[in-house]
Amino acid sequence: MQLKSDNEQITCTEADIYNSILNLDDCDILDLGCGSGRYSLDIALTGSERTVRGLEVDEVQHQKNLDGDWPENLSFGLGGAQNIPADDNSFDVVMMFKSLHHVPLGLMGVALGEIQRVLKPGGFAYISEPVFAGDFNDVIKMFHNEERVRIAAFEAVKGAVEAGDFTSLNQVFFNTYGHYSNFEEFENVIMNASFLDINVSPELHGQVRDKFQSYMQDDGAHFLSPNRVDILQKNEP
Repeated sequence: MQLKSDNEQITCTEADIYNSILNLDDCDILDLGCGSGRYSLDIALTGSERTVRGLEVDEVQHQKNLDGDWPENLSFGLGGAQNIPADDNSFDVVMMFKSLHHVPLGLMGVALGEIQRVLKPGGFAYISEPVFAGDFNDVIKMFHNEERVRIAAFEAVKGAVEAGDFTSLNQVFFNTYGHYSNFEEFENVIMNASFLDINVSPELHGQVRDKFQSYMQDDGAHFLSPNRVDILQKNEP
């Protein structure tokens, strides 16, 4: 298992990846750390006979999810990956989109144990994490450096495989494309995200703005962000 890859990567959407390597039809699916539910919704609306449960630990975002208008096969709950409110053997697939590294450092291994617990026999875990590299990361790390927690997330996945809880079936490295019309949009979406809860001094705020502006073109700022997906299968005792 690799933390990152030096090979040239394809650029695509996250959906292109999970739709190409997982058959989610006729599955009970858990989206851990679902955020605004955009992946949960895409999965629920694609394919057939899918039930999706989005779990979010941030109470502000969770309330927004509850207030939304969603299809019948998509529901939301409040809770963290380290203590999943679900019975053993409940889901065919558990998915995490850029959320494992947000689990508290000492609890990432616990979260993998919880995923193993709630997966049905032979079930699959899809763990997508950002790689600590790239232009977009160079802007983010100025006010929110995630290198330590992203490495810890990888080590937690690797540790769960080495412990025999899972078999590593595949690793996929790819780039996702991002676009922001202006700094104000970036600030609203990223810097003011409720789950980050960060304080930026006026001086640092100006430095971040200047760095962001260095990527601006006539139609906004464009970024490629490298990502890693680990596909795991639950092992039986």
